[in-house]
Amino acid sequence: MIARLLPAAVRTAEVWADPAGVELLPGEAELVANAVPKRQAEFATVRHCARTALAELGVAPVPILRGERGAPIWPAGIVGSMTHCAGYRAAAVARSADLAGVGIDAEPAGPLPEGVLDLVSLPAERAHLAELAAVRPDVWWERLLFSAKESVYKVWFPRTGAWLGFEEAALTFDPVAGSFSARILRDGPFASLHGRFAVEDGLVVTAIALPAASS
Repeated sequence: MIARLLPAAVRTAEVWADPAGVELLPGEAELVANAVPKRQAEFATVRHCARTALAELGVAPVPILRGERGAPIWPAGIVGSMTHCAGYRAAAVARSADLAGVGIDAEPAGPLPEGVLDLVSLPAERAHLAELAAVRPDVWWERLLFSAKESVYKVWFPRTGAWLGFEEAALTFDPVAGSFSARILRDGPFASLHGRFAVEDGLVVTAIALPAASS
């Protein structure tokens, strides 16, 4: 599912359940030592996905620890992103020589909790979502907006080390092409990002691949 949204330079892995017997590598277990078993399982599974994808690039298994604001620490020369939600875990990686960044996010298809849309969207975006819903009422556009902004942040933060608020990216969607564009509303290394989305199997999934020329 996620592979269809990304270029050939990206390697991906995804699962729809936590397989038994997935082991964490040194340093990883400590990061979730106090978490509930469900959180520990998803943490292990998404790292299993990441190592599976890295293996396709010829990268040996390594611990994937957390850096600032919880961002994954990838091996030298690698860019990547991980995501997990109820019933789905995925990872996407690429060589930094091929891409400057990768951001992926998956969310359950359904409405956002009450009041959240106003917190994560701009007035123009809410008007845009209303127009989209009139054409494609089968899509949970507000959840898709949230997911796309998460993918934007997962590309932005590794490049800048700076926070990007939900109000600092203005998104528009093309429902026919299955794509979206994000205009960044603050100074930074790029002014816009472009991604793709899919809605199926009870999920909304978004992905961005930042060309190396944008670095």
